[in-house]
This record gives sequence, C-alpha cells and structure tokens, in this order.
Amino acid sequence: MPLEPIRVVVTGAAGQIAYSLLYQLAKGDVFGPDQPLYLHLLDIPVMMGVLEGVVMELMDCALPLLLGVVPTADPAEGFKDIDAAFLVGAMPRKEGMERKDLLAANVKIFKVQGQALDQHAKKTVKVLVVGNPANTNALICSKYAPSIPRENFSAMTRLDQNRAQAQLAARFGVGIDNVRNVIIWGNHSSTQYPDARFAVVTKDGGESRVADSAADAAWLQDQFISTVQKRGAAVIAARKMSSAMSAAKAACDHMRDWWLGTTGDKYVSMGVISDGSYNTPKDIIFSFPVLVKDKQWTIVQGLELDAFSVQKLQQTGQELNEEKEEALAVCQD
Repeated sequence: MPLEPIRVVVTGAAGQIAYSLLYQLAKGDVFGPDQPLYLHLLDIPVMMGVLEGVVMELMDCALPLLLGVVPTADPAEGFKDIDAAFLVGAMPRKEGMERKDLLAANVKIFKVQGQALDQHAKKTVKVLVVGNPANTNALICSKYAPSIPRENFSAMTRLDQNRAQAQLAARFGVGIDNVRNVIIWGNHSSTQYPDARFAVVTKDGGESRVADSAADAAWLQDQFISTVQKRGAAVIAARKMSSAMSAAKAACDHMRDWWLGTTGDKYVSMGVISDGSYNTPKDIIFSFPVLVKDKQWTIVQGLELDAFSVQKLQQTGQELNEEKEEALAVCQD
C-alpha cells in the first residue's frame, strides 16, 4: 500500500544550500525511497524570480516521488500542514563577521517563522534549523511556537560531526563509514567541542577507540579540535562563500536519522533542548550525542567527562546562555 504523501518546507529556497538540498529531498535520500512528498519553497518576495527557475529545474529532474511544488513568499502558505521543516533562510555569515553580528538580524526572522509554524504547521512537525546562529535561532523559533513540543525543534551540528568524522578518517587512513561516535557538544560556533574520546575506528578487521592511541593524544586535543571549529571560516576564506554543498548533505543526514532512526549503538550529534544533562545549562539548544527511535531522540547518558571536557562544555554552555539573553532582548524590542 503506498505511503501517504508528506509536506516538507525549505526556507531560503532560492539560496545556495537549498539548491543542493532540494534534489536530495525530492529523490528520496531523506524520508525514504518510497515516500512521496510535496515541497513547499519559501523565500522573500525579491527572490521569487530565482525561485521560479528552481521550480523549473525540479520539474525537469522528473523525480517520481515529487508530487508537487509550492513556491511562495507567504509564511502562512509555506508552513501550512507541513510534516518537516528545513529552516535554511537566514542572513549569511560573511568573511570577518562574528556570530553575534548575525544574531540580531536573524532572531527576528525566526520569531516570525515560529509564529507561522505555531499557526499553520502540524503539531507533530520536525523542525531543523540550519540558518545561523542555529542553536539560538532554534530556541527562539520554539519559544514562539508554544503549541509544538520543544523536542520537535533541533539545530544542525551534523555538519560539524561530518567534518570531525572526515578528519579522523583521514588521520587513521580509513573510509568514512569506519569511524563512528564522534561527538559535537554545545554550540554550532567556534566554542563547540568536537570530542573524539568515544569515537571508534574499524581498521584491518578490528575496532579500536581513538582515545587509546597515545600517538594521537596531542593532535586530538589541539589540531583536530581547532580544524573542526574553524572549518566554516576556512571554507569562506577559500570559496568567498559559506559552506553550501556540505551543509545541505548534513541537513539531509540529520533529518534522515531523526525521521528513520539511528541504528544500534551508533549515536549522532543534534542540537536539542537541554534538560541539564552533563551539567549543561537547562532550556538552551545544546548539541548532545543522541539515539533516535520512532522519531524521538534521547540523549546518550553515562559518558565520563574528563576535566578538559568539563571545561569545554562550560565554555560553550556559557556562550549559549549569553546568546539566549541577547536574543530574548532583541525579540522584546
């Protein structure tokens, strides 16, 4: 029996990330190879001409799962009856910009989108925030959508996880699938803590923990963390534009695992509402290692944090608390 179609909205749909994202969604890479869907493409009025070209291309891809496309500049139409949301549209970070520069402009966008979700989306909608500062944008979006459970809002740190996984795979000379359980703690910012202490590498038929490699200890605490933290800035310096292809792929990875579930003991990093686990501040969107079943995530518990890790979690938690206070102040202006 065919599956009921779902409705998926992508904001900033005429932009760079969406251009890589939409094909993967319509092809079945995220919600499954048998899941038909309608795509709602939301952008600002001045981008409607560009969006028309995107709609033409989606039609010309002749993708069997794509039942229809709704291009619009109206949030009410964009968010109507949707099952999943990719909130990509935001003022992009440019070279030399600090995250705080982004905050004031973007928080207001996500306040409006939260209100539109509250009024028009399904209460079961899964909302993935990609636009930066993603953690705080997700928090504000959730605040202004009180009828939707807070657990249904998530910020993307999967790009950071993918970056960390790729660095470890290159370091140990293995394929990307042979590295699992690297963690991104905290904020999608330069204070994030890429943690490889629980990562497992499969090589030559055996498994080993990355943390057990004494030869790599200094690299793991220094160059590895720094490379992952600053990767976005490095891409901007090289491309003169922010990450798009890798961000789109990460958004697909994040939503696929949220929608279809994780497997076995392989956990993934998601920015989710903090319940205070690992002594993190409550009521912020903080990236934790999670497992997902039946579209519900649970934070992996019982991981032992060393003194170095405790300090890193405190640092990124403090930044998120500061962002939260700034964002709430902007919303009340």
